[in-house]
Amino acid sequence: MREFIPVRIAVLTVSDTRGLAEDRSGDTLVQRIEDAGHILAARHILPDERDQIAGQLREWIADPGIDVILSTGGTGLTGRDVTVEAHRDVYEKEIEAFGTVFTLVSMKKIGTSAVQSRACGGVAGGTYLFALPGSPGACKDAWDEILSLQLDYRHMPCNFVEILPRLEEHRRRK
Repeated sequence: MREFIPVRIAVLTVSDTRGLAEDRSGDTLVQRIEDAGHILAARHILPDERDQIAGQLREWIADPGIDVILSTGGTGLTGRDVTVEAHRDVYEKEIEAFGTVFTLVSMKKIGTSAVQSRACGGVAGGTYLFALPGSPGACKDAWDEILSLQLDYRHMPCNFVEILPRLEEHRRRK
């Protein structure tokens, strides 16, 4: 059996109204990250401002001490929901199936209301990025049903951790 490999995960909460004391979604992710044996590499809260969000994502992508970025909030349909656009501003590749699988998981819990989420995932600079809805329940679902498995090197037949070292292989070719 394979041994567990911890990854370094940053958590970004996107909210115009929440501070650290009210950040239940961020708290949910941090607790699950730590309970799983991963490392909380950074945590920050930003307002729903596309340029600020993309800037923070770029800063963390450039940090070799961060393997995965999880954002929570700003994935809905309102005018202030710009997290998905900020993520897509920095993606090199989108993980289209993440949104699809998240919708399937959400359907079991909230039925057709799942269509209102634009949860997404991607890769940039050798870092995984996932934009999750801003509710603690959605963060639990994304972590428990998808991310806890894909961020576990022991998960078979495949997982994100085993290909992490290869995300930047195209840059090493001459």
